[in-house]
Amino acid sequence: MNRPTDDLRIHEAPATLRALAVDRLRGAIIAGRFAGGARLVERTLCDQLGVSRSVVREVIRTLEAEGLVDTSGRAGPMVARLDWAQAAQIYDIRRLLESDAAAECARRADDAVKAQLAQALAGLEAAFSDAQPSALYAATTTFYEVIFAAAGHDIAWEIVQRLNGRISRLRALTLASTNRRVSGPAHMARIAGAIAANDPGAAARAVRDHLKDAAEIARTLLEAP
Repeated sequence: MNRPTDDLRIHEAPATLRALAVDRLRGAIIAGRFAGGARLVERTLCDQLGVSRSVVREVIRTLEAEGLVDTSGRAGPMVARLDWAQAAQIYDIRRLLESDAAAECARRADDAVKAQLAQALAGLEAAFSDAQPSALYAATTTFYEVIFAAAGHDIAWEIVQRLNGRISRLRALTLASTNRRVSGPAHMARIAGAIAANDPGAAARAVRDHLKDAAEIARTLLEAP
C-alpha cells in the first residue's frame, strides 16, 4: 500500500510572474498613477495585473520592503506617503554614497571604465529624449552602477539599490518640474566628464551639485500646501 505523500502541488506562482507584477506596480507608483495614501485593494489589483491574490500579496510585501507601500494602518495596504523629512534623509544618504563612489571611480577609471560610462551616458541621454519613464530609470541605474562597480563600492551599491524605489519616485517628482536650473543630462555629463578627466574632487562636487539641485526642487514640491 502506498504511503500518503506530502502535498506536491505548487501553491505559488512562478517567480517570473511575481517579478513582472512587482515591476508593473512599482512603475505605476513611481509614475504617480497611485498617489501617496491611495489604498491598494487586493481584488482590484488582481484584475488590473491579471494575477492571483497570492501573487498580489507577494507584490505588496516586496514593495513594503522597498518603502513604497505602507501596511501599518487599519485600512490595509496603501501607497506610502512621500514627505520632505523622508526625502531629505534619502538625499543625504545619496550625497554621501554617490559622491564618494564618483571620487573613487575617478581615481581608478581606466579606458575601459571611461568607455562604459560614455556608453551609459549615451543611453541615459537617449532615454531623456524618448521621455519614457521606465527607460529613464533603467538608464540612470545603469549609469550609477558603472560608477559604483568601478569604485569597488559594492556594499554602498546594495544600500542604494534598497532605496532605488524611493529614489526613482523622487526622481519622477523632480523631473516633472519646470524649475530645474540644470537639466538631468547636463548634471550626468558633468559627472562623467570629471571621471573621464580622473579628477576625484570635481566628480564629487558634480554629484553634490546635482543632488542639491534635485533636493531643492523636491523640498519645494513636497512642502507645498
